[in-house]
Amino acid sequence: MKPRVAGLYAVTPDIDDTPELLAKVEAALAGGARLLQYRNKTAGPALRLVQGRALLALCWEYQVPLIINDHLDLALALDAHGLHVGIDDDSPAEARRRLGPDKILGVSCYGRIENALAATDAGATYVAFGGFFPSKVKPGAARTPIGLLREAKRQLKLPVVAIGGITPENAPQLIEAGADSVAVISALFGASDVKLAAHRFGHLFPRRQRETATGKR
Repeated sequence: MKPRVAGLYAVTPDIDDTPELLAKVEAALAGGARLLQYRNKTAGPALRLVQGRALLALCWEYQVPLIINDHLDLALALDAHGLHVGIDDDSPAEARRRLGPDKILGVSCYGRIENALAATDAGATYVAFGGFFPSKVKPGAARTPIGLLREAKRQLKLPVVAIGGITPENAPQLIEAGADSVAVISALFGASDVKLAAHRFGHLFPRRQRETATGKR
């Protein structure tokens, strides 16, 4: 697997029922999600390990990278494909040192280009900005102007991920502004048909970008 950061980036909701979580994730992957982030803010270490192992097996089946949110030790224990951290969480530079040079390292930079420049220096694989729209997951998050994406693409050489309240209706303006990928929780996993929702998101990206995400030439 040669993962690329492009297309739909599925981020798991807080679901403690592992079979339910796996069913929803498999539907997202079957619908065309190109990256998966395991994010569970309510689970304990034992459940995170069980769910992480099951998700990793599923991701290998679909040839989609599994990225762990925040928990570096879990990412290392699973030998997951990568880790995502906040710029104010565990040091991105330390995370890169412990992950090694080949793993994916994503860093949330919120609405600040200077955070992204620091993340780049620390060895990030991609940077994430947001939130761009009101979010059920983080209702109090500060809003980020869409114009920041254009500035990020001008200054940075890394893939840029947009996050925060993204739906199939508002995602096109983020992609047009330069987002290589959109990270989605509610509008994907809260949909009545997760596979169809993933398909809708995936087809918002230009064909060349979709092919890049799958490793096609």
